[in-house]
Amino acid sequence: MARHIGVVAPPFPSHFRALQALADALIERGHRVTFLHQQEAARWLDSPQVSFSAVGHTSHPPGALARSLRLAAQPGGPLGLRRLIADLSHTTDMLCRELPRALDELGIDALICDQMEAAGGLVAEASGRPFVSVACALPVNREPGLPLPVMPFAYGRSERHQQVYAGSERTYDLLMAKHRRTVARHAALLGLSPRSGLHECLSPYAQISQTVAGLELPRRDLPAHFHHVGPLRPSATSQWETEPRLSPDKPVIFASLGTLQGHRFALFRRIVRACAALDVQLLVAHCGGLDRRQEERLLQEGAIQVTDVFPQRAVLSRADAVITHGGLNTVMDALVARTPMLVLPLAFDQPGVATRVQHAGVGLRASPRVDGHRALSGKLKTLLGETGFATALARLGEEVEAAGGTPRAADIVEEALRS
Repeated sequence: MARHIGVVAPPFPSHFRALQALADALIERGHRVTFLHQQEAARWLDSPQVSFSAVGHTSHPPGALARSLRLAAQPGGPLGLRRLIADLSHTTDMLCRELPRALDELGIDALICDQMEAAGGLVAEASGRPFVSVACALPVNREPGLPLPVMPFAYGRSERHQQVYAGSERTYDLLMAKHRRTVARHAALLGLSPRSGLHECLSPYAQISQTVAGLELPRRDLPAHFHHVGPLRPSATSQWETEPRLSPDKPVIFASLGTLQGHRFALFRRIVRACAALDVQLLVAHCGGLDRRQEERLLQEGAIQVTDVFPQRAVLSRADAVITHGGLNTVMDALVARTPMLVLPLAFDQPGVATRVQHAGVGLRASPRVDGHRALSGKLKTLLGETGFATALARLGEEVEAAGGTPRAADIVEEALRS
């Protein structure tokens, strides 16, 4: 039975891209899919099949998304973090207020809800619509004995580790107090049982994650309806239209800090200096974060090519190592390509991704704030020289390829809607 499915997600490019791949797969099966958010978020969709419906015209006027992205990219100190959390709360409040009427007017039967936006799950549950939760970033499902994804802790089972994890969870909830109050208030207004955290707004029907179990820290308490499917990607292959002229005799390093962090020129310079010391070929993708003058500076200091976007899966298949901020999309693509990673976590769940990369033996982590170019060079040399990473990458790469990806996620959505 064909359904009209709504999608609710944070207005970030990487989240929209992953969910658009799932939307396209569902549309090919006869369903209709509409994303709902502030008008400016429509820019992240480029599929002609996918519909978009704008909400929040008054509370989120033109210019609001640019401000939100600046806060997300570089919140700064405690005051900036408070502004970011207030902005997230403002968006959740808007969606909780405006989605109920929009869903009714559009005739939406079911929802796909990004785990990072509580409003989708709240409104779906209150309206009696079936919904599926999708973790485009690391899953927010909490479990005793595991650090939250946003925390930079190594994994351990000792009593000391457990104390640190529990204390950091209390600290996180305190920092997120404004957002938690927003969720609790709307849960009450919608007639739902009390809840306040993102992890309390997940689907009882199906939960989908872009990770695989082998990348996760040891989980013991995931629900039976939780599914690791690997990366959500379109079926089209990633190809280089004009591949740079690369020497077969020198290793290739690919560096990308993602869409929101591509403006970090000083960090890119440190990466260039680290690679110059190893006599490797460095390709830099800044996702539009640098200007032409900064591109030229990186080229003068040793990078082979600097551009806004590379075809990521193609360049990873050619690279001998990747330097990444720890965005889950890049990490999962690197696993498929069997490319070892040096992770420099900057924000959000990236510290948790770095912990998992190192724990799984598929890469190393470094500090983007503390480690200088010599320390980065040393870790890159280890990645290029040690064979143990290849064994772990082969195992995890095979697991990702067998996980099912977008077609498997579409199967799960359809099964949840049928049941």
